[in-house]
Amino acid sequence: MNIYEENIEFYNMAGELVNISAYKGKVIVIVNTASKCGFTPQFERLEHLYQKYKNQDVCVLGFPCNQFREQDPGTNEEIQKFCQMNYGVTFNMFQKIDVNGENRHPLYCYLIDNSPQKTGVDIKWNFEKFIIDQKGNITNRFSSIKKPKSMEKHINKLL
Repeated sequence: MNIYEENIEFYNMAGELVNISAYKGKVIVIVNTASKCGFTPQFERLEHLYQKYKNQDVCVLGFPCNQFREQDPGTNEEIQKFCQMNYGVTFNMFQKIDVNGENRHPLYCYLIDNSPQKTGVDIKWNFEKFIIDQKGNITNRFSSIKKPKSMEKHINKLL
């Protein structure tokens, strides 16, 4: 089974419903983000990664989450403005979701249950990252402390 068989949907910052299948055939980096976290500067490196590989069908999808010490309390509009103004984020950001607990978004249910690393283990903190290959298979899961640059060799293997 791959992620595209799940019919997972989420809302972009404009309030439009997006299906994960819109990214079929691309390498996807999915990350849960926060605006007031020690790892928030990773936005800059994620944007750099996106700019470097976007012409090779690599995309970054950011999902704000306020579950870790309430480090993303703003509205979706405030979060998007913060990311753009402070880090020049142009990659796709989506509306705030829960990544753990009983209200966990279906995207994160799938990621956690099907990850090749730490299968079934909850998201520990902001800026955990997943790489999905062009066929919709999760290839890697990276903890928050892993910098986006450390993902490049894994992305290059998929290109």
